[in-house]
Amino acid sequence: MDEKNLLELWNTKRTQVINAQIAPSLMLIGVFVLAAFGKFENASDATKYLTIVVVAATGILAIISQYAAIREAEALLVDLNRLNSPSELAKKIAGSRSLLSLSAVAIAGLGIAVFVLVAWAVLG
Repeated sequence: MDEKNLLELWNTKRTQVINAQIAPSLMLIGVFVLAAFGKFENASDATKYLTIVVVAATGILAIISQYAAIREAEALLVDLNRLNSPSELAKKIAGSRSLLSLSAVAIAGLGIAVFVLVAWAVLG
């Protein structure tokens, strides 16, 4: 692949990571609003558990999608490093592997932390 195609693919991977955050964010907004108004206090146990499972499923699928895109982007960085005369942009992107790896860790860690807080908010 040439540099232009690699950079386009890089932007696609970044967009995939960002887009994978939309559904869980909307889900969390809904749960936050309901919890803020105390709607889970009188909800049945079945409703509470369903909420937690739906949040977990949405989050897990998003984390898997983001992690897959990050792994593919890491391979892309290797290809960018192999270019003969890369542009400055390609050099900067190719040198961002540690930030990309940090993103993968942050996505997983924050996902777990948010899930714990959701369970706490729903179950009380």
